[in-house]
Amino acid sequence: MHILAINGSHRAGKGTAALLQAALEQAAACGAETELVELARLDIGYCAGCNACLAKPTCTLSDDMDGLVEKMRVADGIILGSPDYFANVSARMKTFIDRTRPLHMAENVLKGKVGGMVSTSGLDNCGAEETMGVMDRFFAVHEMLVVHPRPAGPVLANGATGSQFAGFDERGRVQWRRVEDDTTAFAFARQLGVDMAELVRRLVEK
Repeated sequence: MHILAINGSHRAGKGTAALLQAALEQAAACGAETELVELARLDIGYCAGCNACLAKPTCTLSDDMDGLVEKMRVADGIILGSPDYFANVSARMKTFIDRTRPLHMAENVLKGKVGGMVSTSGLDNCGAEETMGVMDRFFAVHEMLVVHPRPAGPVLANGATGSQFAGFDERGRVQWRRVEDDTTAFAFARQLGVDMAELVRRLVEK
């Protein structure tokens, strides 16, 4: 059982990576082999729209996407993470998404794998859900099975969406925090790791 996390943040090792790592740690505790890939450390070019992948599941470009595709092929579960950029995923994540086209057009290579996602933003209610929706749609296009975690107890959020917003001071000024201090988001990220490992195990054991 192998779960791969892909971080679309331009800032490797920061808040989005921390959320992904929290999910991976819980998946590992459930018996999964895990790996985190930072897109910021890879050289992945833009899809050129040449349409060669309409005939066979290969790309005419050759760069670091080649190795990442192989990791995705062997993974049982894939977690995407992206900060919110204008209510959308980052440019790195969008480029990655575009370059997965060869995995979908001639053959649906990722079909049946398990997917999950996390997102980060500066303010609450300011684009994170739309960012999550873009990644959710990615999984749907590839016919993957998407996990939407819900920790036990009262409903506190709609997913692992970390925020730097910590409220207002007495003058109405925004107070900031690290994404790592968003306890609700990390509870959802940890639940995501558990839920993904459990679903993968069920699928593998069938």
